[in-house]
Amino acid sequence: MKKDMKKATKFAHIGRPKIGVSTSVNLPITRSSTLLFAKAADLYNDDLRLYGRHGSPVSDALEEAFCELENGAGCTLTSSGLAANTLSIQAFTKAGDHILVSDSSYGGTRYFCDNYLSKFGVDIEYFKPNIGKGIAGLIRHNTSCILLESPGSLTLEINDLPAIVEYARKHKITTIVDNTWSAGLVYNPLELGADVATHAATKYYSGHSDVMGGAIVARTKLHANKVRLTAKALGNCVSQDDVYQLLRGFRSVVTRFNQQAETAVQLAKWLAKRPEVQDVRHPALPSHPDHKIWKRDFSGAGCIFSFVLNPCSEKRVLNFLDRLKLFGKGFSFGGYESVIIHCDPQLRRNFDPEFGGPLIRIGCGLEDVDDLQNDLQVSLEKTKFSD
Repeated sequence: MKKDMKKATKFAHIGRPKIGVSTSVNLPITRSSTLLFAKAADLYNDDLRLYGRHGSPVSDALEEAFCELENGAGCTLTSSGLAANTLSIQAFTKAGDHILVSDSSYGGTRYFCDNYLSKFGVDIEYFKPNIGKGIAGLIRHNTSCILLESPGSLTLEINDLPAIVEYARKHKITTIVDNTWSAGLVYNPLELGADVATHAATKYYSGHSDVMGGAIVARTKLHANKVRLTAKALGNCVSQDDVYQLLRGFRSVVTRFNQQAETAVQLAKWLAKRPEVQDVRHPALPSHPDHKIWKRDFSGAGCIFSFVLNPCSEKRVLNFLDRLKLFGKGFSFGGYESVIIHCDPQLRRNFDPEFGGPLIRIGCGLEDVDDLQNDLQVSLEKTKFSD
């Protein structure tokens, strides 16, 4: 692919069969556990694909697409976004290590660190998402990893990645960035110096809320190989049917992402003017505390953002959510349907952000923005948000 070619064009053509006579547009799905060899010696040739668990031409094509997306040196596919995060952590962490984790990190990653990684003698320390160069004061002789997510999936803080990477590189610490929010389309952590970018392909690349998947993209061959060997040792395996669906999602992701992102910005601006809303947490808005960092490091925004309602009871929050007709109440995002959740029940933070009211997160789908706005307006007007 030409370097100056736009991503929408690249993703429409990458990983497709070489055209001959009556060539299928898409690669066929290979469903196989046992792979056969004409020569017995090839059974132990590590340069070959030896078993169905190690993928197929379709997964090779999807890995190539993710490398193109992030400008990475290698990619490993996983069964989910959480698996991408936990596997990448294990690839660069050992007993006795100290790791630093952004306090805004995804709840599943946090649960893994607190309840499983800690059992193996790893010391986990959380830091404020806006710490920037202050990360230098937390680094120890045994710090092996820094885990980031920018923006945070609920509270939408932006990490100052270049500032953190500066100190991580001095101490040879691996930086891992969950890049799901941007789909890798408007933010490139590897180009900013991070070592690993992870994705929940379940979101934008599925696009229809019916496929699970994850990806780990590494900046160097060395990092990519460590991830690959860890995945092999842990028995990591991905359904080739799911891989086929995710590769198909790559074909239209730019178009879908752009529409969903624009819808999110419009709704965020509208909600910021509502009397029922105290604050809107969307990094593209100048009112966001990390807006300058977002503008410096990002070329656009994603489909999710959060907002803070006026103080009210849990019952009234639930009434507001239940009155909505177009917003499904459910986790995840990046699909064709808009979703909404109450964040407070799942917030687990060492440095509690003071919102002053219930935190609500929206994931915008492909519906018309006017219809979504009307749905929110009707529910807001029917719900009393002050006790």
